[in-house]
Amino acid sequence: MSTTEDLDSHTPMMQQYLRLKAQHPDILLFYRMGDFYEMFFDDAKRASQLMDISLTRRGQSAGEPIPMAGVPYHAVETYLAKLVQLGESVAICEQIGDPALTKGPVERRVVRIVTPGTLSDEALLSERQDNLLAAVWHDQQSYGYATLDISSGRFLVCEPADSEAMAAELQRTNPAELLYPETFSEMGLIEHRRGLRRRPIWEFELETARQQLNLQFGTRDLNGFGIERAVRALRAAGCLLQYAKDTQRTSLPHIRAVTLERQQDGIVMDAATRRNLELTQNLGGGTDNTLADILDHTVTPMGSRMLKRWLHMPTRDIAVLTHRQQTIQALQECYAELQPLLRQVGDLERVLARLALRSARPRDLGRMRHAFQQLPEIHAVLAGYDNEHIRLLLGQTGLFTDLKELLERAVVETPPILVRDGGVIAPGYNAELDEWRALADGATDYLDRLELRERERTGLDTLKVGFNAVHGYYIQLSRGQSRQAPIHYVRRQTLKNAERYIIPELKEYEDKVLTSKGKALALEKALYDQLFDMLLPHLAALQQSAAALSELDVLSNLAERAEALDYVCPTLTSVPGVKITAGRHPVVEQVLSEPFIANPLALSAQRRMLIITGPNMGGKSTYMRQNALIVLMAYIGSFVPAAQAVIGPVDRIFTRVGAADDLASGRSTFMVEMTETANILHNATPQSLVLMDEIGRGTSTYDGLSLAWACAESLAGRIKAMTLFATHYFELTQLPEKMEGVVNVHLDALEQGETIAFMHTVQDGAASKSYGLSVAALAGVPREVIKRARQKLKELENLSVHAATGTVDGSQLSLLQPEPEEISPVVTALTELDPDALSPRQALEWLYRLKGML
Repeated sequence: MSTTEDLDSHTPMMQQYLRLKAQHPDILLFYRMGDFYEMFFDDAKRASQLMDISLTRRGQSAGEPIPMAGVPYHAVETYLAKLVQLGESVAICEQIGDPALTKGPVERRVVRIVTPGTLSDEALLSERQDNLLAAVWHDQQSYGYATLDISSGRFLVCEPADSEAMAAELQRTNPAELLYPETFSEMGLIEHRRGLRRRPIWEFELETARQQLNLQFGTRDLNGFGIERAVRALRAAGCLLQYAKDTQRTSLPHIRAVTLERQQDGIVMDAATRRNLELTQNLGGGTDNTLADILDHTVTPMGSRMLKRWLHMPTRDIAVLTHRQQTIQALQECYAELQPLLRQVGDLERVLARLALRSARPRDLGRMRHAFQQLPEIHAVLAGYDNEHIRLLLGQTGLFTDLKELLERAVVETPPILVRDGGVIAPGYNAELDEWRALADGATDYLDRLELRERERTGLDTLKVGFNAVHGYYIQLSRGQSRQAPIHYVRRQTLKNAERYIIPELKEYEDKVLTSKGKALALEKALYDQLFDMLLPHLAALQQSAAALSELDVLSNLAERAEALDYVCPTLTSVPGVKITAGRHPVVEQVLSEPFIANPLALSAQRRMLIITGPNMGGKSTYMRQNALIVLMAYIGSFVPAAQAVIGPVDRIFTRVGAADDLASGRSTFMVEMTETANILHNATPQSLVLMDEIGRGTSTYDGLSLAWACAESLAGRIKAMTLFATHYFELTQLPEKMEGVVNVHLDALEQGETIAFMHTVQDGAASKSYGLSVAALAGVPREVIKRARQKLKELENLSVHAATGTVDGSQLSLLQPEPEEISPVVTALTELDPDALSPRQALEWLYRLKGML
């Protein structure tokens, strides 16, 4: 059934539905009817599949029954959560007319559109991560990218220079919904993302964007935000803001500014690096054993979200980092007192967003009041500290005594979930409301008195006074006594064993009570709206307070972590280089059952590249990653897992660590590896920290070796980046002899017979051998295979010796035909010897003879 058919053949109700549906053809329409949201036609069929609800039918349209599916009004959030997780959007259509004054269908209107990127309802959001709406624009030069967190009002834009940078931004922000123009040419970047929304090109119009933003911020131009010239970012921001307004159908007063993020302000990490370092997501896609998992013991959801933003965007502003370090130092004395108070503040940031959208529920106001009640104690705990940053944060936190007192007077101690049933406004706040309520509540006493009086008057002992929702108030008599009912009792309802009556006095009282209940409810809703009007002028100060409290949460959490996990304060210096004494991997040391072996790192202008050799499983990858994580932690202001750390300027962190085939895009491991390597060689600078792990392994030995050699040369010679270069190619250990600034280090292992023990300690110099066969034996490769491999290793080693002297014997490299095993003459001789029959002199001679045979 198409919704565009002639409307006249439908009932007035369905005509209204179809008109509204025509305005939202691509998304589900939840159409309010009584206590249900209903869907019809194709929407009903889709909804029944998506939400697993039953498909029914109602009425007829053009001779066919209309498919229908519905969800109860009170449980709508559960269904919305399910739809939003599937990337669907839903238009919520409510009755806005008054049924008592309307002929025909009550007027209905779409009051908001719930989309994955514009959620603010508590039940629909994951509390410890940001939920972002994003928009992207692309032209020949570069990209414009904007993100908005509607649940906090944080509005950010940037202009990534190329597709690598754009991919890194998408990975970092991970938007729930992404708007893109219909002419977008780089679909490969975004096609695998969830929540894609194709938008018409005119929504990205530059002048419209400027008008929209100026209107939103109440400004004449955008110079104050520093984005006047960022035209690509402006186009994305304009489309995004318009979409947010369209879906919310209300003003967005909590979006008060837009911030241009610049690459040079933070440490840049590409998408591969974020993945490899497992900052907030592990390689399997979960959150266990990530850096955030270890560091995030924050006590508020808003603090947790802030910490994750810091991790994904370390800052290079030394003043900010110094403030953070000093504050962590100070808070080590009092985090135990401060954290329980902050825990009680809760998620003030998202409560304020719901206040701004006027969708805050009574319990949100209760939470706000509870948060305000903690502020005096938070000030008391921190008042004694002579720390500039703590004083600044306390100033921004404020006290809001007036608002606290207002909410204490206005809202009951434990508010109900919804305002519609009343009981939110506290007694004593409004005299008129108290009067209406007294009338409604006085009903019980009156009815008790009436029942006693009528019983005495009639002498009928089964007489009861009661109320039901359909018939209102009544007097009930048993079937036996109903014959004795007085003449002025008018029958209202007959039951199996009783009769119900009404009398004029009771009818009059009923009208009065029902009116007073209705009036009390209407007045209560008006007073609740009035509270919003009284709180909203303080929104800017409240948002600043929420941000300051989030930062106090993050810093007191980092103070607790530093003490619990034995971290030290790193020294940030302007001298290039990194010097770490006894560094540890923050995650691995927490997961290991045995003690973690700490290792040093020294990089400087004279010692720019470490060639790291050693066995598989010897700890090369752990060692490399731990140093990147220590640098990253230092640049969010955190203390670090080391005995001492002195860290110079770092502009980027790159990691090129073993990849898996990206089969979905048709790229082999080697292709992925080379793409990531190309990105590093194009973008690294002398201040970049580069981790190269096993480069060149996806191709033939000589290709791989020559590529690895050339990359290492380029990084150490041309780019002069700070590089940790782990390799299995022993030939690379000759590089330090040929280039200055390159040094060999190795991770040690001990072989005992066929077993191997990993020492996990970093020593200067190259490893003596690779231990590959020992590791294979440890992994359980069959003994005969290991034995054959040892043989082949000897042949290949001989071959390379011959090759070096120019005498290659081709027969020695028959890799495809296993040769028959020849028994060594030494073994034959030994098996025939009888040691007991030899004199000492003969034994010695035999020893010399066997040595000669070898």
